[in-house]
Amino acid sequence: MVRTYAEAGVDIDAKGAQVRALVGQLRFRRRGVGAPWGPKGHFAGFVDMGRTALGMCTDSVGTKVLVANEMRRWDTVGVDCVAANVNDMVCVGAEPIAFVDYIAVDSQDPELPRQVGLGLDAGAREANVTIVGGELAVMPELVNGFDLVGACFGVVDKKKVIDGRAIRPGDRIVGVPSSGFHCNGFTLIRRVLRENAVTVMDPVPNGGRPWGEALLEPTRIYVRPVLAALRKAKVSGLANITGGGLRNLVRLKAKVEFRITDPLPVPPEFLAIQGLAGIDDREMYETFNMGMGFAVIAPPRSVGSVLESLKRLGARVVGEVARGAGVVLADRGLRFTASKV
Repeated sequence: MVRTYAEAGVDIDAKGAQVRALVGQLRFRRRGVGAPWGPKGHFAGFVDMGRTALGMCTDSVGTKVLVANEMRRWDTVGVDCVAANVNDMVCVGAEPIAFVDYIAVDSQDPELPRQVGLGLDAGAREANVTIVGGELAVMPELVNGFDLVGACFGVVDKKKVIDGRAIRPGDRIVGVPSSGFHCNGFTLIRRVLRENAVTVMDPVPNGGRPWGEALLEPTRIYVRPVLAALRKAKVSGLANITGGGLRNLVRLKAKVEFRITDPLPVPPEFLAIQGLAGIDDREMYETFNMGMGFAVIAPPRSVGSVLESLKRLGARVVGEVARGAGVVLADRGLRFTASKV
């Protein structure tokens, strides 16, 4: 029985070696307008555009598309594709403004891209970005099914970039609920369900709806409420809780401790996956968002304004920043250090 993401085929730390091997070869740097600028290793990268920085990031829907194939329903994964990118972009304080997509397919049936387009448009509307272009490649010898990738462009005044350096002990951690698994951990999820002979039509224990519907729930897009919070309050750091789970917080600042003392409730689908395979708490919180899809770090005096901006999403204070290093989940007795990715 598979009990870890690595056993299912995805080792997050081993992936780090691949990333370092790739990035180590990227030595050329443009000069002048468009030159690299700002923090590195964050949720998005920047280039210099004078008083403004242009942010760029890219991400895919991952193996969630295999669930869409099984359900013969592709109208939600476009939302996921937009969300995976714009939620990263807003983490650096940048407003997402434009998006491009790439779809690789194994056949020329127009129904799949039509449905994907519905989701892309819905996600773009929610994030207030324009889809300015894209590419559809038909590659039957390379692709089995389809793959969906996007890239996002955002803008921010250089003086308003949020890179985590302002985080201090005493700052509060505001957790924002997720809408489910988002796009992370699906290789493990699918393996667990398959090994337990659970189909996409079977109900989620204590969840009421079929597994297929729960798994295809679109990723929540946090852009508009987070930008509203940035206009009203001082914010020290922002984190999209994606692959790596709580370790995403360490990306904001290494030399402080993010202490989670009052975590958000864990939705039933996460608990069901954990129970089916006997996965331990550490693996769950390092692989999945566990109900907290986004986190805002803010000084105590700003917390009220942040919560007001995020109240429709059910946000609340889940902990605070302390002296130390890493992430501590107090009620489970767990400590997490930085991902090697």
